[in-house]
Amino acid sequence: MTKTQKQSPATGRAKRSVRVLWAAFFIGIASLALLVIMLNSGWLGYMPSMYELENPSSALSSDVYAADGTLIGRYYVQDRSNSKYTEISPNVFNALLATEDARFFEHSGIDPIGTVAIPFYILTGKKRGSSTITQQLAKNLFHRKNENVFTLPFIKLKEWIMAVKLERNLTKSEIITLYLNTVPYSDNVYGIKNASMTFYNKTPDKLTIEEAAVLIGMLKGNTLYNPRRHLAKATERRNVVLDQMAKYNYISNRQDEELSKQPIKLDYHKQDYHEGIAPYFRQVVEAQVKLLCKDLKKPDGTPYDLYKDGLKIYTTLDIKMQHYAEEAVQEHLSDVQKLFIAQSAYKDGSIWNAPEVKTILKASITGCDRYQMLKDDDMTDEQALREMAKPIKMRVFAWNDVHYKDTVMSPIDSIKYMKVFLQAGFMAMDPFTGEVKAWVGGIDHTFFQYDHVNINTKRQVGSTIKPLLYCLAVDNGFSPCGTVSTAPQSFPGYMNHPYDAGGSEHGDVTMKYALALSLNNAALYILKQVGIPAFVDFVHKCGIANIDKYPASALGVSDISLYEMLGAYSMFPSGGINTQPYYITKIEDKNGTLLKNFTPIQKEIINAGTAYRMVNLMRGVVDFGTGKRMRYRYGIKSDIAGKTGTTNNQADAWFIGYTPQLIAGTWVGCDDRVFRFKSEALGQGSAAALPVWAYFIKRVYADRSLGISPDATFKVPDGYNDCDVTDPTSGARSSTYYSNGLVPNSKDTSDPIETAPPGNE
Repeated sequence: MTKTQKQSPATGRAKRSVRVLWAAFFIGIASLALLVIMLNSGWLGYMPSMYELENPSSALSSDVYAADGTLIGRYYVQDRSNSKYTEISPNVFNALLATEDARFFEHSGIDPIGTVAIPFYILTGKKRGSSTITQQLAKNLFHRKNENVFTLPFIKLKEWIMAVKLERNLTKSEIITLYLNTVPYSDNVYGIKNASMTFYNKTPDKLTIEEAAVLIGMLKGNTLYNPRRHLAKATERRNVVLDQMAKYNYISNRQDEELSKQPIKLDYHKQDYHEGIAPYFRQVVEAQVKLLCKDLKKPDGTPYDLYKDGLKIYTTLDIKMQHYAEEAVQEHLSDVQKLFIAQSAYKDGSIWNAPEVKTILKASITGCDRYQMLKDDDMTDEQALREMAKPIKMRVFAWNDVHYKDTVMSPIDSIKYMKVFLQAGFMAMDPFTGEVKAWVGGIDHTFFQYDHVNINTKRQVGSTIKPLLYCLAVDNGFSPCGTVSTAPQSFPGYMNHPYDAGGSEHGDVTMKYALALSLNNAALYILKQVGIPAFVDFVHKCGIANIDKYPASALGVSDISLYEMLGAYSMFPSGGINTQPYYITKIEDKNGTLLKNFTPIQKEIINAGTAYRMVNLMRGVVDFGTGKRMRYRYGIKSDIAGKTGTTNNQADAWFIGYTPQLIAGTWVGCDDRVFRFKSEALGQGSAAALPVWAYFIKRVYADRSLGISPDATFKVPDGYNDCDVTDPTSGARSSTYYSNGLVPNSKDTSDPIETAPPGNE
């Protein structure tokens, strides 16, 4: 070997170093490839399948809609809903691309330019997110766990793999839509549809440039850039988005300049559990659908989850009628509350000295959350009560524009304060279809969640039960033209001695007079003729589950829900067809597939002739009886029939009325029956409950778009004769048969004048 052919030691070492470097490079490449394969295969931790990436398991909120398709509420663990690509405005896509990923349509999930630039931004101290929209989507779909300095490189690599898989299996439009459907916006709202509906009360396809810029601006920091809480920062961030849109030619520089000067204008409609329209109605729908979900199965055989599976629930609620009902309750209850607390016992505080009131107050104090927390801190009863007596800052209900006031009072005093608020229940329905049109369960859902409409809330109904008794009698041959006795009645086995329940001074009167003035003795007389068992059985047929088998049942001592009472009354305006109320029309899954359909439950209880005779009898209540203030005070002249009701000591006030097209009922009283009006003049059904009905129907009549006409009249059946009924003793038709065998004289058959003596509501 020549001298020149000999390698120097330095050259040999260099070549060996090169070989080592190449070996290290290829080993590194192979190791990285192996690592990618292992990550992708799930050998080094969970890797979601492509199906899971395309169909994220994020919980979808279930939406509930009114009859006209208006979204009225959501049930959710995470407030999220999906939109299709075509349902989102191009302004949203443009704002997102300009701000988050300008080269979105050029890369395949990982932006090489952005990735290479990372060291530069680190060295210069500038902050910049290098993740593409696809990478951010992967991160959003499968949140990072156990993130630290050692695991972060592996997590990032896994997200890169998921991003590439998404790009290979989905179109760009699918990726960007999926991203917008999964990112969190301000106020714990997920998805562009929810964000658009919440902050602008519009669907995302209608978002303007500046509105889209506000929503996309939130994504950088959904708390910091919340326009409701940090308007200045949100405006600044919006303008940054607009600048980016101008930079990438999505808008002109002039548009950028003009839009940046505009203030942010929100139309905020967050679907809150307490806030919004019909909270009590949404509450009962929620309970009903939760029960139904046990029997509604997904394709995999598991039951649907109301809070996660994105159900679509369609209801019968009429948005306008609901507004009118809520306004009517507020208008009357805010006024009558002043009269209620002006009573001497409430004004001077002596009401709290009554033994029964003390018992209720003690139970409320010891049962409240604050008292229980004090007890959990090992306080004695005496110590806890002393602590409960100390004044603190708190927010309580008040009849003002915002329905609350901030004040200082002790927890015990706050319990007293809240207990003496009058509550209300109001429901309106179509008597022919059973569709519930309006539902107001109380005066304010934030402070009082107890629903006074639903079937499980039962109160003494008072004289509103009497039309069912009269109906049974008429349907069994009692002539409305006949007279009934108002003498004291006895019921062997129940009350052996004649009992005077009121009204005996009237003597023998017509059925219409007796019902209009709500004479109790007349009701007991009719009950004695038809029999207690027959009456109880008839009430059950009308859809009322429980009623006491006692003579006093004819006077309304039984506890029955407003919901049941309206169902029972439906047979009067509908010509004898009993139609039970219903409020859900159908339930669909998130894709619009029908899961369950609902139809009215109807049955014929009485014939059309009996139904119209009852209409005539109940017209008297409004025309000259206990409900006559409907005419002379509220000036409502339309064809209306109904019945008032008042229970013992004015603890419950009722009015149920109907027109030829609509039936509605209202109840007013305190949650605890010991709190009540002392005066019958203030606490009777015509004073405490009827005004809500009057305020509601006046609003309904004024809105001609509802199709409820004040000129409508009840339909007279063919061949109708008010007095021509079947004699139950012979089966023959007779126009002279009267329930007590007497032929009424002219005094008996004439309608009493408005100054007639009061009866018993």
